[in-house]
Amino acid sequence: MTAITGNFKLGPDNGRIVLKTGRAGLAAVAGHDLTIEITGWSAQVEVPDEDAGGVTAATITARLDLGSLAVREGTGGAKPLTDSDRRDIKKTIGGILGDGEATFTSSRIVRSGASGGAIEGTLTIKGKSQPVRLQVTEPQPGKYRGSATIQQTAFGIKPYSGFFGALKLRDEVGVEFEADLNSAGSP
Repeated sequence: MTAITGNFKLGPDNGRIVLKTGRAGLAAVAGHDLTIEITGWSAQVEVPDEDAGGVTAATITARLDLGSLAVREGTGGAKPLTDSDRRDIKKTIGGILGDGEATFTSSRIVRSGASGGAIEGTLTIKGKSQPVRLQVTEPQPGKYRGSATIQQTAFGIKPYSGFFGALKLRDEVGVEFEADLNSAGSP
């Protein structure tokens, strides 16, 4: 990872956060694997100069608006995902997560090679906190991509289930992000 230093404010204008869900159960063929975008979020990134620890001493805090989830894609399933399905899914998500916020606070950044590493920290959803490790790459200077897998039940969230339990959402949810510090504003 390159040594970009300074304070940066990120949001939907210079990054993207998506959730990837999968289905399970006897009726899994009827459901969809979903890509859900978090459209309301902000992050504060502080990267000190090399004398103060540089990238490994950076700190990241993020706020994710759980009421801003938007279903972007549904793959698989017995029939294509409709706009009505998207509205129903959003309503179901709201019933499960509410419209509060999730937060992430980094605790450590680990470099691995010239263009990768990990961000370790704490994710809090619905008042429950768990450690999370985001694997990060830097495909271009100042542009980052990362991913992690979280378990809903670790945060006290019961995965969605329908058709009397025959269609279930997998407990594991993929989280992916992209961020461009080059276009980020100062706080």
